[in-house]
Amino acid sequence: MNDIPQAGTPAEASEEQLDALAHLLLTHRKVLVLSGAGISTASGIPDYRDDDGVRRGRLPIQGEEFRHSEAARKRYWARSMLGWPRLAQAKPNAAHRAIAQLQASGHVAAVLTQNVDGLHQQAGTRRVIELHGSIHAVRCLSCGTLYERAQIQNELEQFNPALAQAEAVILPDGDAQLEPDADAAFHVPSCSRCGGMLQPDVVFFGDGVPVARGAEAEQAARDCDAMLVVGSSLMVLSGFRFARMVAEAGKPVAAINRGVTRADPLLAFKIAASAESVLPRLATLVAGRSGPSA
Repeated sequence: MNDIPQAGTPAEASEEQLDALAHLLLTHRKVLVLSGAGISTASGIPDYRDDDGVRRGRLPIQGEEFRHSEAARKRYWARSMLGWPRLAQAKPNAAHRAIAQLQASGHVAAVLTQNVDGLHQQAGTRRVIELHGSIHAVRCLSCGTLYERAQIQNELEQFNPALAQAEAVILPDGDAQLEPDADAAFHVPSCSRCGGMLQPDVVFFGDGVPVARGAEAEQAARDCDAMLVVGSSLMVLSGFRFARMVAEAGKPVAAINRGVTRADPLLAFKIAASAESVLPRLATLVAGRSGPSA
């Protein structure tokens, strides 16, 4: 990793760092942004890991557990009923808007995101590959019918009115913390067309990224001429492998992340600061150097 000095605090980035990152964007026309939970924390969505890359709290429900255990499904949907509204109300922050601005000016080709919150699209970014799906959609595992998550939320609250009023600590990705057995009598929604099992249209832990989506992400990594990692420790292989792919192809990989990343040895350089503090300054700097014809 290039020995560009890191700023004294995680909230700041030096002019030298910004200059290096602006140079990367100005000299590479097909930059692929790979974003993670750290870009959305300023929108009020908790992330999974601390600055050392260590996971906070308990492990989430695994995909196999969700599909094979009624108790697990009750637990998931009860927590989701309480946690999803916070995520649904979240708005893009300055980092999301800056990436959309950089894409509009031709300095970002696409965004490959590990997030399921949809905030890149809300900010106006056009080509977004949602590696792990969208928390705002629900799919029937039997007939494939797709529902808006808001529609399922109405059913959850209608059939579970007592629990709907409960106070809960909000966790990442629309999850929430509940007392043990609080969900014992919980009504789990089912498909209104066929009565099949409903699952949020996301990649659960323990499940693989759908083949077509993985192929699209791989193509984006092959097509890019540089990568910028934003707000991700890359501790999960599904994201790390794309940074590794780009680096092994001899293309530069840079990162904006408050803490360590699994790809640190592969990086051209890293800015250890928050995305929302760096990206708006970067977008302004790049716009100033691009000129009116960019």
